[in-house]
Amino acid sequence: MLITNGKLITWGETNRILEGWGLLVRGDRIVEMAPSSELEDKYPCEEQLDAKRQYIMPGNICAHTHFYGAYARGMAIPGAAAKDFPEILQKLWWPLDKSLAVEDVYNSTQICLLDAIKHGTTTLIDHHASPNAIEGSLDQIAKAAVEMGVRVSCCYEVTDRDGMELSHRGIGENIRFIKQLKQEPNDLLAASFGIHSSLTVSDETLEACRKAAGDETGFHIHVAEHEVDEYDSLAKSGTRVVDRLEKFGILGTKSIVVHAVHIDAKEVEILARTKTWVTHQPRSNMNNGVGLGNVESFIRAGVSVCVGNDGFSNAMWDEWKTAYLAHKLWNRDPRRMGGYEVVKMAITNNANLANIFFPKAPIGVLKEGAYADLMFVDYHPYTEMTAGNLPWHIIFGFSNRDVTATIAAGKVLMKDRVVLVADEATIAAKGCELSRKTWERYHKRFN
Repeated sequence: MLITNGKLITWGETNRILEGWGLLVRGDRIVEMAPSSELEDKYPCEEQLDAKRQYIMPGNICAHTHFYGAYARGMAIPGAAAKDFPEILQKLWWPLDKSLAVEDVYNSTQICLLDAIKHGTTTLIDHHASPNAIEGSLDQIAKAAVEMGVRVSCCYEVTDRDGMELSHRGIGENIRFIKQLKQEPNDLLAASFGIHSSLTVSDETLEACRKAAGDETGFHIHVAEHEVDEYDSLAKSGTRVVDRLEKFGILGTKSIVVHAVHIDAKEVEILARTKTWVTHQPRSNMNNGVGLGNVESFIRAGVSVCVGNDGFSNAMWDEWKTAYLAHKLWNRDPRRMGGYEVVKMAITNNANLANIFFPKAPIGVLKEGAYADLMFVDYHPYTEMTAGNLPWHIIFGFSNRDVTATIAAGKVLMKDRVVLVADEATIAAKGCELSRKTWERYHKRFN
């Protein structure tokens, strides 16, 4: 198709705003960019999609999320409020993930991908757990992703907290899905090897994960979200978490470390040296009261820091805004976490990470040869908007409601704010039905 009459925001090494330009899309790629009038003269018979002078920009990317947490919205934890993050795990997340059935995995993924499409998020990296529905759970995520046309990388969370049998089954689910994608590749799907955290795995399990994964697959693991992860690692191994993971070969250019709130300077150096990715989720960190990682220093040390949402809404601009504001408050310094630092994490680094999983074409940028993963944004600035001040327009001006169209792999997923690839009312109704049963199972487990 020919997308015309737009204002392109290209991102990339040199961000540009190109008014009155358009894109020619063939298959899942952008094959030509030029002023709309030139493209219309050159391709008069091409099917056209009029952007109506809206901004056209690359789809957003989420570097870490949890689709299985969709049913937690509005959920009340019985008894006294959790006093810290370990209690949040014990009172909410671990009883909840044990309460999920296979059909819940599929529906909760649908719910999250609907949210992503409505907010222009076209690539997500998921970290899954369902201890009583392990085998085939990643297939359910993959099925929803392909049906709804969104790029998804997923993994299963290996943990010893439910016993060694389930730990080995979690390893098996990761390996099964990785092998399946090698045999039946799909450009919308990718895989990594999931581990919950150092806190919940033994040396034997880390060794088993490393051996099973081989050298081609990276890992996706929570690190030092709370101090207890570091204390546990010191008690188990005499070393801090990142040191322990390096010893077992978990770090590297394809591996993702999530949070890293309580790591020390030596751990930062190890992450930089091993070129391990770090993801920052400020909304989640604030909600769990765990603090904020010193991600500005991580970046200065050479660590590639990305932005995820940890299962919060897939409106990624909300994560931008939170990062921009939270670090100023945390440090009591309005100079901290500038707009360009947010862009480096959320645009540059997120795109580079996504390309590890989807390497066939550039992602997160508008240029010829890149994936046609796009969104239309109906934003009307009342002060001048340039490539230089764009980060602050997004942080202080853009609204999630401004996204009117979402395109992934050249397929229109939403047009004029109407989702075309799924029936939102049907998915929501099914979610209400299934979540009610999940909550009932949760309360039985909790009590």
